[in-house]
Amino acid sequence: MAEKINVVLLGSGSAVPTAEKNHPGILLDYKAESMLFDCGEGIQRQFRKARINPCRITRLFITHWHGDHVLGIPGLLQTLALNDYSKTLKIYGPKGTKEYLSKMMETFARTWRVSIDISEVSAGNIIETEDFIVGAENAKHNISCLAYNFAEKDKLRIDKKKLAKIKISNSPVLGKLKQGKDIIINGKKINYKSVTYLQNGRKVSIVLDTLFDDKIVKFARNSDLLICEATYLDEAELAKAYYHLTVSDAVRIAKLSKSKKLVLIHMSQRHSLNEKKFLDLAKKAFKNTEIGRDLMRFEI
Repeated sequence: MAEKINVVLLGSGSAVPTAEKNHPGILLDYKAESMLFDCGEGIQRQFRKARINPCRITRLFITHWHGDHVLGIPGLLQTLALNDYSKTLKIYGPKGTKEYLSKMMETFARTWRVSIDISEVSAGNIIETEDFIVGAENAKHNISCLAYNFAEKDKLRIDKKKLAKIKISNSPVLGKLKQGKDIIINGKKINYKSVTYLQNGRKVSIVLDTLFDDKIVKFARNSDLLICEATYLDEAELAKAYYHLTVSDAVRIAKLSKSKKLVLIHMSQRHSLNEKKFLDLAKKAFKNTEIGRDLMRFEI
């Protein structure tokens, strides 16, 4: 049985929050990992509202150093410290992250008791484990900015019905089948291909603050869940001037990347009363679209 990927939108708003939407923050849970993508102001309160213990966090990924994406970091670190966070928080971000984070922490008159490990990353695979890969791609914004994706690796699974048909009972050597190895049981050779199947890994892509870019399309290809900014409704010139996406841009990325589901976030507060227009416009071209809202959850 596949391990669940759980995603929670702790914040779905943009540069100016609204009464309903906090600054950006996306939490992805998979096995022992709890990964936070961006850390908008007030994020530690969003954890409480979502009834999630912030001390579960293992990694923090920063898309870029604009205030609405990072001003929650000092508060989050203080919350972790006051709750005896015992892990080393691994932080990833674009070039300049070490300097910016150092200055941010120097601003506050206290000794931080949270162990952190900072990595400045660029396009490519930035984490690889036995189970998953986290990748980054350069986004087209007015400062250094990254998109991220989480990709579960494909896995060989044993088809228990096929095992039953050939009357093979449980055995310690069955684990070798998952490794793509043939086995011999009771003098009988079992070809791994005859009793296994490939379970395709799942993928979540997070695209914030960027102009449309073919590289982002390729990066998001075959996403099960694409969480994408759509700051503007149909103001193409305004979006270009401020290095953001329109709804049509976000939908175009979803369609061209062959993503299965699109969730729109980071819509300008000027359009907080026009969400239906965003959704109607998006669904004309990409039916499986939702408007992201704070504390919304997705299970993949």
